[in-house]
Amino acid sequence: MRRISRRLLFTGGAGALGVTVLTTVTGCSSSSSSPSPSATTTPAETPIAAASGAVAGDWRQVKMSFVSAYVLVRGGEAAIVDLGTPGSGSAIEEGLKAAGSGWSAVKHVILTHLHNDHVGGLTDAAPKISGSIYAGSNDLASIISDKPLKPLVDGDEVFGLRIVETPGHTLGHISVLEPSTGILIAGDALRNQGTLQGSAPENTTDEAKAAASVRKLAGLDIKAILPGHGEPLTAGAARALKDLAATMPS
Repeated sequence: MRRISRRLLFTGGAGALGVTVLTTVTGCSSSSSSPSPSATTTPAETPIAAASGAVAGDWRQVKMSFVSAYVLVRGGEAAIVDLGTPGSGSAIEEGLKAAGSGWSAVKHVILTHLHNDHVGGLTDAAPKISGSIYAGSNDLASIISDKPLKPLVDGDEVFGLRIVETPGHTLGHISVLEPSTGILIAGDALRNQGTLQGSAPENTTDEAKAAASVRKLAGLDIKAILPGHGEPLTAGAARALKDLAATMPS
């Protein structure tokens, strides 16, 4: 098995370089040059299935420089998790179009936390959204929006998605789990820049709570991780998350 893992890593050199490039970005996260837990996989770590153009299941990634939003279209209705930086409305719109949808289908927008690289796109997007916009109850008051925001707490469900409170990065940070597939949209509770990591310390409000949130997520049935910063982790996500949780201070 050791020879196989080394060979896979060697032939995957181009992919590894792609991940390394991501470590140079700045924003709501920090970089690492450590090997990614997803770089070596066993046969049991088959990547989660993805629809055409999607990164996992029916989820599509909308890349906006150093941060990502995620779009889910199901049954003619759309949900968006995070809205990126100010001026990101056009990128979100392209993501919707690529999924065969548009603003009129967006009935649910979930904001993982209050930082401007995740909610800055509200100015562009809010006037085009007829549905509800949600945020964690402890962050909601700090998010500026022309439209009313609805609070979410641990265990709430939106569009078949379960809300998981993951405080630490901010006190009201939430993550979004699709229980039917095990796909986790992690916001900044996790990042995958070279390796799977927790909240960037320099942008973390409470490091003890952030560590506890990683341990909490590791206890869930996770098949794929879609982070706000870095690349989606679609193979070996559960193992990588448990390994990360084991390093978290208690």
